[in-house]
Amino acid sequence: MSIFNPFWPFRKAKRIVEILKTKVQDRKALQEIKADYLAFKKQSGTARFDHSQDKWLPYVGDKTTLTPFEPHYTYHPAWAARIIAKIKPHKHVDISSSLRFCTMISAFVPTDFYDFRPANLKLSNLNCRQANLLNLPFANNSVPSLSCMHTIEHIGLGRYGDEIDYNGDLKAMNELVRVLAKDGHLLIVVPIGKPRLEFNAHRIYSYDQITSYFKDLHLKEFSLIPDDFEPFGLIENASKEFADQQYWGCGCFWFSK
Repeated sequence: MSIFNPFWPFRKAKRIVEILKTKVQDRKALQEIKADYLAFKKQSGTARFDHSQDKWLPYVGDKTTLTPFEPHYTYHPAWAARIIAKIKPHKHVDISSSLRFCTMISAFVPTDFYDFRPANLKLSNLNCRQANLLNLPFANNSVPSLSCMHTIEHIGLGRYGDEIDYNGDLKAMNELVRVLAKDGHLLIVVPIGKPRLEFNAHRIYSYDQITSYFKDLHLKEFSLIPDDFEPFGLIENASKEFADQQYWGCGCFWFSK
């Protein structure tokens, strides 16, 4: 998923001027930054740092009442980490989810992270390896604690260098079911709303599609990050009806085998 960044960092002052020439709002922001700098400079006295103008790296848009955040990738790892803390597995296997997730949970549970494009992470309790979600390197019924979050919707679209495969997502889901151990736990996160494919970014699924694709598993919990997330946050045990109303929601499914 592509994350919108509302902030505009500029490395050089001359680039700032070029970009802001036609942006009235941004020109005002630049004037405000200059005023802040003059106030700061007056207080500097014997400067502890070189803060000359050629060292500027201005950011505009950060003076907000609340701290903005991307809801899908803030809430869904938090949801999953709480479940991992609850089930307390001896080891957790994650397939291509957010790096923030595997790095954080490795603080309290040994974690193996697999990705089509392996990450060169070096942390205690965390092992990073290469794997193809269409052919996972695990025996049948062998992984007790497994996650694959905000990943399935990309499989087969070629975005990450994988082969084009219209049914790649279904094959990936079947692989996850195949390797999940009896009584094991599987955490799945996908975009939820009106079913569609936005090539080559991702697919969006309906609630019924996901539950039917994982029909051989038991759904323990469904939580939702809705389009209008600000008043709701993460909705635990959300209804199918509310999920069906979303355009670009984030569906968090906790399955067991």
